[in-house]
Amino acid sequence: MAGRYYAMDREKKYDRVEKAYRAMTLLDAPVFEDACAMMEASYAAGVTDEFIVPCVSTRAEPVRANDSFIFFNFRPDRAREITRAFVDDAFKGFARGERLPLCYVCMTQYDATMPNVLVAFKPTSVDEPIGAVVSALGLKQLRIAEFTKYAHVTFFLNGGVEKVYEGEDRIMIDSPDVPTYDLKPEMSAYEVAATVTEKIESGVYGLIVLNFANCDMVGHTGVFEAAVKAVEAVDACVGKVTAAVERMGGVSVITADHGNAEKMYEPDGSPFTAHTTFPVPFIVAGYPCKLREGGRLCDISPTLLEIMKIEKPAAMTGVSLIV
Repeated sequence: MAGRYYAMDREKKYDRVEKAYRAMTLLDAPVFEDACAMMEASYAAGVTDEFIVPCVSTRAEPVRANDSFIFFNFRPDRAREITRAFVDDAFKGFARGERLPLCYVCMTQYDATMPNVLVAFKPTSVDEPIGAVVSALGLKQLRIAEFTKYAHVTFFLNGGVEKVYEGEDRIMIDSPDVPTYDLKPEMSAYEVAATVTEKIESGVYGLIVLNFANCDMVGHTGVFEAAVKAVEAVDACVGKVTAAVERMGGVSVITADHGNAEKMYEPDGSPFTAHTTFPVPFIVAGYPCKLREGGRLCDISPTLLEIMKIEKPAAMTGVSLIV
């Protein structure tokens, strides 16, 4: 048993992944007799689900050669590091030793270059995402985020492929090297804001996609005071970015794909660290319009294209939020 902080790291903190790997392959971890008692003790110590230190049952058996593995995670970002530790002969994240021969099944394609795996559900083609549409018109675009959310503005936004479109620039700002982000709730937001402001003022980009990671990543820690500081940092940075867009005569669109920091406590007062299902905002600044209620994520790209006066491709099933 292990929290995703260890087994599903996505920030190349391989010391965390190694703890989970050694627990699974060598049973080299603290042991427990009763899982419920272990969880209760961990909670009492303030260590909740995400941060459960890798541990093994006294009845556990290690992963052995020729075992079968089914990884049920459908999102690739948190599945890649631990999967490579099991399947990649060239893995160098930590001193693993020889790779165990396994039948290793991934729920989806975590990485097209991943060796020695089977994929249960092969990727479907996402035709003409917004990056492709903008590129086809000869416009330059920028994707920018700090490391922990870089894949979201590149790989995920481009339909789950690593392809970089013609005219697409990418900037990744390092995330702070701290054990958990409540220790530095501003993360790298100010560096991201300063960099993107400079790029906005260059006037060369028709589309800039920016992600601020704070409200999600600090929200996941369950530390209320840190989440407040994270929101304040994002608020200040959004103000700087939108002011730069306004100076350049552009349009700012502010939204999210899920909630998190707006709910930090369970009804019993314990920390709430998961995503929420609350509706998220969709704010347009610099383009007077009326927006309809009840939008979906697939409606965002059509809305951006309408603002940019670009025809929506037939492949996009969403519709503009502008009425």
